[in-house]
Amino acid sequence: MTIHRMKLKDLDTEYIQRLKSEQKDGDAEVAIWVSGSKNMMPDDEFWSIISTLDWTKDNINEVIEPAVHYLAKLPVKKIKAFENSLSKKLYQLDGLEYAKNMGENSYKGEDQPFSSDLFLYARCAVIGEGKNVFNRVLKQPKTMLKNQMFERLLSIASLAYKRKTGKQFDYIPAYIYETFANAEGWKSKGLLENIFN
Repeated sequence: MTIHRMKLKDLDTEYIQRLKSEQKDGDAEVAIWVSGSKNMMPDDEFWSIISTLDWTKDNINEVIEPAVHYLAKLPVKKIKAFENSLSKKLYQLDGLEYAKNMGENSYKGEDQPFSSDLFLYARCAVIGEGKNVFNRVLKQPKTMLKNQMFERLLSIASLAYKRKTGKQFDYIPAYIYETFANAEGWKSKGLLENIFN
């Protein structure tokens, strides 16, 4: 995989033609990501939906059901706005200091095993605990929840969209929330290189 970085203002027809001529396979894909340019859900509304999670249930699908149910009643643009807000919050927690404080699977250095997926799910757990926990952890990375995962949080918008429309949720949110995407949070890490390598 080759990654080309350029300013949007520099993307012109000549550049696109050059890319096409360099590709022997006409099925090559190009992704353009413009972070933060999409509509966000107001914070109060986002956290209100998160607060509907039913932690009294043992089945994880039952835990998220109230949030899925609520979101599915809203217009599609609100479902997308929820996903955008979720992506931003996950992105904000994507950083070295948070990864170093997630418990047993913490980041211990570049030469040590580290699961980028488990770190994503740990960030989901922080958001799943609600606004107060999220804000505390955001300000004080050492208070990152230890040994907790909540991968199913990532499914809320897609399940709500499917329930509302009957279609798959083929949507790219406002922020890349995969581990290492927040280059500032990781200091020395490269943005896209760490996602695709």
